[in-house]
Amino acid sequence: MRLLYPALSLLLLLLSLSCSPVSSGRPEASTVEGAPLGKLFIIGGGKRPPELLRALVKASGIDTSGYAVVLPMSSSEPDTAAYYAVKQFGPLGIPAGQFAAFNFQKGDYPPGRVDSLRKARLIYITGGDQNQFMEVVAGSPVYDAIHEAYRNGATVAGTSAGAAVMSRLMITGNEKRHPEYTGDFRTIEADNMEIGEGLGLLPQAIVDQHFIWRMRMNRLMTVVLDHPEKVGIGIDESTALLIEGGRFGKVYGGYQVIVLRHPSGRTIRQGGLLGGRGLELSVLLPGDTLQLSPLPNR
Repeated sequence: MRLLYPALSLLLLLLSLSCSPVSSGRPEASTVEGAPLGKLFIIGGGKRPPELLRALVKASGIDTSGYAVVLPMSSSEPDTAAYYAVKQFGPLGIPAGQFAAFNFQKGDYPPGRVDSLRKARLIYITGGDQNQFMEVVAGSPVYDAIHEAYRNGATVAGTSAGAAVMSRLMITGNEKRHPEYTGDFRTIEADNMEIGEGLGLLPQAIVDQHFIWRMRMNRLMTVVLDHPEKVGIGIDESTALLIEGGRFGKVYGGYQVIVLRHPSGRTIRQGGLLGGRGLELSVLLPGDTLQLSPLPNR
């Protein structure tokens, strides 16, 4: 495992060993089981305008206390991805010294780093390949640490691939029937959508990203017809959806968020095609809100 920003590693280790509840700058865990205390800040990829980043800073409270951890495992160039992830917060007054970046490798999860991740106030997942990220994280101490941080009050943010991993059922971007296509999804077919395992921080939904810019309605419609119990959420570039309490959302940034539901749950399969009636589509603008169903019992 490579550690980026090594000067901060000793500080984070000391913080992780401290028994003081204020060392992480986050609220203490609730003694009542229920909704997570943390927030999700799901960015659809593309450029992150200053107003979007300001909303993330405000949501996380990183400008007042605590530290942030960047997870660049999605990227083929993790050092570069981590560098720019940190740099974007500089103009907002958040110094690089307030960040660490942990490029965990599969099977290599140093306990001190995992503990620092668990106590972070903000966790930021970069873009790249969501499948690559989950190959490292699934079933690992890193997975558990992200969930514990979120339950206890951390904000978990992700852009592009970092948005896709928020779902439990994760869009991989691959087609089973048309592997020659590269994310175009020109059809709405049964047994075509490849689904992987995500982090499951937003289990009621399936998240897609770069949504309007890359014209991904076909694949979101496919996944909702295949999994009508889930809400399909398509987030455009330079746009984010903030989720609080595990279910209450608000749109930030420059463009729209698409919400697709299949309330009847009746999907028709005919000749390899998918069909359905009464699907509900919402196009949310910046400032609009939405409400998801309560989190399922765990």
